[in-house]
Amino acid sequence: MSIPQSGGGPIERHEQLAEYMESGCKPPEDWRIGTEHEKFGYCKDTLKPLPYEGERSILAVLEGLRDRHGWSELREADKLIGLMKDGANVSLEPGGALELSGAPLETIHETCDEVNEHLREVKDIADEIGVGFIGLGAAPIWTHEEMPLMPKGRYKLMDSYMQSVGTMGTSMMRRTCTVQVNLDFGSEADMVQKMRVAIALQPVATALFANSPFFENKPNGFKSWRSRIWRDLDADRTGMVPFIFDEGFGFEAWVQYALDVPMYFVYRDGVYINALGQSFRDFLKGELPALPGEKPTLSDWADHLTTIFPEARIKKFIEMRGADGGPWRRLCALPAFWVGLTYDQTALDAAWDLVKGWDAETREALRVAAGKDALQAKVGGIDMHDLAREVLAISEAGLKARARTGANGMIPDETHFLNALKESVESGQVPADELLEHYNGDWQGDLTRIYKEYSY
Repeated sequence: MSIPQSGGGPIERHEQLAEYMESGCKPPEDWRIGTEHEKFGYCKDTLKPLPYEGERSILAVLEGLRDRHGWSELREADKLIGLMKDGANVSLEPGGALELSGAPLETIHETCDEVNEHLREVKDIADEIGVGFIGLGAAPIWTHEEMPLMPKGRYKLMDSYMQSVGTMGTSMMRRTCTVQVNLDFGSEADMVQKMRVAIALQPVATALFANSPFFENKPNGFKSWRSRIWRDLDADRTGMVPFIFDEGFGFEAWVQYALDVPMYFVYRDGVYINALGQSFRDFLKGELPALPGEKPTLSDWADHLTTIFPEARIKKFIEMRGADGGPWRRLCALPAFWVGLTYDQTALDAAWDLVKGWDAETREALRVAAGKDALQAKVGGIDMHDLAREVLAISEAGLKARARTGANGMIPDETHFLNALKESVESGQVPADELLEHYNGDWQGDLTRIYKEYSY
């Protein structure tokens, strides 16, 4: 989850709220790719989740990355809670999952190199202290009580609030992992088209990347339990944001939506001040109970935007948020999938043509079905397997048109990063299906086998 934002100074005009997001508009030659992925850490001998402190801990991993691989510290209340280097940062999820928020890069080739280097550095430290890391959408065995809460003020507030607004918020915080990509837009109109495609096709990503069929040491009946968790978390800030398909949608409409999302906190001088359930509209008027008489800055607005969790969201860029965490190949496939669909206009138009006739009920039904059945999902006349095949072909064509070379020109484009997804479309099997086959077959119901066979 996000670190404190640096958005700017005092908000003196309402228009600044939309202008903040609009300032992210860039010409296509300046569009970049920022890939984020989370993974669970555990002690190799006990298979228990990592505590924050101790010989085998999250802190030991962060200190190792700092001391051996040149990362700079991020601290909160004198606790080491993150790292920075070369435009990227390493941060902690609430339950201790380790996240790489990658630098904004030009190509998937560079993104994949970044992922590879990060996992190599983490493994270098982890092996030395008897720790492993695994990429899954949900923790397969651990209970809520086994999961530590990381020492970040933001998480303490969220943990309390989540228990009052839904049934699965604390499960999301402590026991899920994702891979997502942050992508640019060129104009308000470009943002609108990309957001509509992103929301409509997020269920396809959920299906292709489904990788969480287990929870609390047994199958849970879903291919993506992480996606199921997000459906019962906090209705005020999650979901398929159907208003983005309304005529006239743009930055200001997102502002109005965000202003209606209850606040979590205000960040001041290294401290998260409790503003749970309070209104940013009141904050704009100087009437926030948490800070009476004080008005917000653009940094406060930027922070607030990070507390909204729909399937895709707008900041100064668009975040694609529908995929489970997973194996290395899919960490590179996720940005490739969305870059192919959105960074070539012909591909983006084709993707929009595919989904523009769907209504809100269809989009929501696809989301629900994708989490349960992945590529076997069917909604009305839509077969997810056929839809994924068509969407993947559009993405591949978009990557070919981009023609971004790798390996000093030896690789002509970025299409090979889709190979893992093409294999799924050919077979009809996603990672969750493979895991279930092992569980019912050679693992004979022993889920501890997942750690040895699927860790990085």
